[in-house]
Amino acid sequence: MSIQIGHIKTRNKVFLAPMSGITDLPFRQIAHEHGAGLVISEMIASKELARSRADMVRKTRKDNISPFVIQLSGREQHWMAEGAKVAQDLGCDAIDINMGCPARQVTGSLSGSALMRNLDHAISLVEATVEASSVPVTLKMRLGWDEETINAPELAKRAEDAGVQLITVHGRTRCQFYKGKADWQAIAAVKEQISIPLIANGDGNSIDDVKQMMKLSGADGVMVGRGAYGRPWFIGELAEQLDKGTGTARKTIQQQMTLYIEHYQLMMSFHGTQFGVRIARKHLGWMITRLLEQKAIAPNIAKEIQTKLMRANEASLALSHLAELEKIVQGTQTRCAA
Repeated sequence: MSIQIGHIKTRNKVFLAPMSGITDLPFRQIAHEHGAGLVISEMIASKELARSRADMVRKTRKDNISPFVIQLSGREQHWMAEGAKVAQDLGCDAIDINMGCPARQVTGSLSGSALMRNLDHAISLVEATVEASSVPVTLKMRLGWDEETINAPELAKRAEDAGVQLITVHGRTRCQFYKGKADWQAIAAVKEQISIPLIANGDGNSIDDVKQMMKLSGADGVMVGRGAYGRPWFIGELAEQLDKGTGTARKTIQQQMTLYIEHYQLMMSFHGTQFGVRIARKHLGWMITRLLEQKAIAPNIAKEIQTKLMRANEASLALSHLAELEKIVQGTQTRCAA
């Protein structure tokens, strides 16, 4: 089953969440190639994009990803509109407005989830973006700023009236950050207020989570963020388990190792080895965690390999450690099958 967003028809209903510093082009490429229903860029500051700041423009690369959504953040109508125009010129198929980021450096500048404290101003930004856009505009938000101001249903309804064509709601308030558990039931109140598609977000770490999230929220689809750490292909696997034939099959350990090496090489190519080696370390750490979860590697070996990977200052050295890990994992799988 797909989801219609204006003229866009997604291939399934499981999306990759935008995550700053994580969903760069290499991460999105693997997620897209392995069945994600939709991938979204890292959060991009509209003002800096409109001013052609190099790092922001670089984050908008889509390469072979289609459809591709660029997420914009900002607090001024003018720059949201100008950023939307530039995003379209760069080839995006849809624009997502960020009103959900809880990070202090974002809310401190009155962007992200801080916008939920003033819905009139928030809607003025939506209106400016929609007016400047010839592509569909979507909106991502939280339940509210805090437990005393749960206003996602009102914001969603007003956003739909302003022309937004899909709503995503993370089932926590801004003040919760990522603590506790996402309240999927609370998202249902948003569904009651809108007729456009609703996507539920927060704590989608397994197919059971995804099914329960959709059941309790009444959402049309789900968005997975932290659940994809160390496994960008996981989005497509969830889609396949949710609706057979729309995603990709679960990866064997050996297939995962092949993808880890491919992901590393893509990061080196995109970021360059000088910066790529450092950027890749968090992904390698998550890789070790995922392998441990599947008992594909012994804890003592995992610690040894992780130490080597974190200390590697050259891509060639890290790749040799990955090749070593691949052989260890292959040997473990062979012994388990015997």
